[in-house]
Amino acid sequence: MIMADLEQLNVSTLTSADVAEIAARLEADEYTTTSEELRDWHLLRAIAFRRPELAEPYFYLLDMEAYDEA
Repeated sequence: MIMADLEQLNVSTLTSADVAEIAARLEADEYTTTSEELRDWHLLRAIAFRRPELAEPYFYLLDMEAYDEA
């Protein structure tokens, strides 16, 4: 499921509001399943690698170092 979401993710069309919505869900941490939370975490992480300017305010949610996996 996560990979399907990532494959369908068109990062070029995302707005800062879209990313803020993902981040808000992660911050609220009110998921009913772990897979839902992991899905959002992986989506935010994919955005961080492809369009870091959108995800930069939320790097703390990813617990990533500045050059993680670079």
